[in-house]
Amino acid sequence: MRRQLKISALLFILLLSTACGTKETVPGPTTDDGTRFVLKAKDLSAGTYHIRHAEIFGRNLNGYNLAILQGIDKVQATADSGGGYFAGVSAVPPESPVGYPVQLLGRPLLKPARKTSYCSGSSYAAFVEGMDLILKNHKLDLDSAHYEALRMQEADGGRREDHVKFWGWWNADGFGNDFALVQYAKIGQRVKPIQARPGDFMNISWKKGGGHSVVFLGWYLSPDSIKNVVYWSSQKSTNGFGDAVVPVNRIKEVLVVRLTHPEHLFNFDIQAQPKDTTRGDTIHWQL
Repeated sequence: MRRQLKISALLFILLLSTACGTKETVPGPTTDDGTRFVLKAKDLSAGTYHIRHAEIFGRNLNGYNLAILQGIDKVQATADSGGGYFAGVSAVPPESPVGYPVQLLGRPLLKPARKTSYCSGSSYAAFVEGMDLILKNHKLDLDSAHYEALRMQEADGGRREDHVKFWGWWNADGFGNDFALVQYAKIGQRVKPIQARPGDFMNISWKKGGGHSVVFLGWYLSPDSIKNVVYWSSQKSTNGFGDAVVPVNRIKEVLVVRLTHPEHLFNFDIQAQPKDTTRGDTIHWQL
């Protein structure tokens, strides 16, 4: 325990000293004023496929979420037109969460079998790329156990099953971002939908169908007064990576998680067992 506290304190000092005063890695969690982050039509003008998320949605944004938006741009840059969407647990070759070799601090987490992606893989890749930017100047290294827990596949290239370590909880059905970031690793904190800011991680539970793992970009009221949520993820409608604008009346519940403690990446309890009975929040948006 004493070693863990020492690592956390040292890493926080390193993050503060390397990030302070730079737009790229502002130290500390992103803050909000408790009001809804509503986008304007011009904020959607870049279209579905672009690498301007940090520029467009990061305006006036503080804290770690800016690094997540930059992480999105790094992921999107690997597939200009989405890269293709595919989810098939029993497929041969196996499904790939994302279609490029994801690395954290120079260490590989995935050797993809396909060039396609699916939703939880895309949000996880944005998380990894964002963490890589936040931690790029630190002087600590992941031990072998924590590195292995973050891998997106087994050492032999096989599928890492749901509920197995960090990625297995992130990829699990339901509110995986909460399972992995909040309960398992204590790297993130749950916030209400009205508090959501670009770069927060959002799990969506649809009224019809299953769920979706995305990175939140904002709320948008269309000219015909339809309320929408705007997010980045991998989905069929965008043929893989891309921005989506979806009416909130299609959504049953959401659960929003914000990155708050990146230093816990080095000392979380690998044997932790999240409870997968978590309930989401209903979106209440009054005009």
